[in-house]
Amino acid sequence: MPQGDPSDYQRSFGFLLYDAARLLRRDFDRRARTIGLTRAQWSVLAHLSRNEGINQVGLADILDIEPITLVRLLDRLEESGWVERRPHPTDRRVYTLYITAKAWPVIDQIRALAAETRATALAGVAPADRALLVELLARIRANLSERPEPDQAPAPRAAQDA
Repeated sequence: MPQGDPSDYQRSFGFLLYDAARLLRRDFDRRARTIGLTRAQWSVLAHLSRNEGINQVGLADILDIEPITLVRLLDRLEESGWVERRPHPTDRRVYTLYITAKAWPVIDQIRALAAETRATALAGVAPADRALLVELLARIRANLSERPEPDQAPAPRAAQDA
């Protein structure tokens, strides 16, 4: 079975995307440790800050973790005073999640650290190339998640069947 050039995998789309994401997480994790956050904690806070009012099952889905795993994380974040669970207005079995006033300065720090990581990752990349990269990644994400791109409305059903 022919193997090809061993360095070919280092130029493959999947490998590069995976490895770049891994290195971004590693760089950000290193920065986040300076403010005492684990990956799980900063990830919950970052996603919740963009989705306040979501329920626990919805947030677990976004984070791609099991709901029971999220419950334990939320317990610790709630004990720290960073997250608040509120009863759902119409379903007594469900709690909605909110960031507390105490957590917003931490989220501001997370965002600043993310900007540092982004600047490191994109050093030497021209602004036009950065914009194109973001556009292409959004398109890839939409293709894989079967969601339309943010500025693209779903095609009418008749057009999809054509």
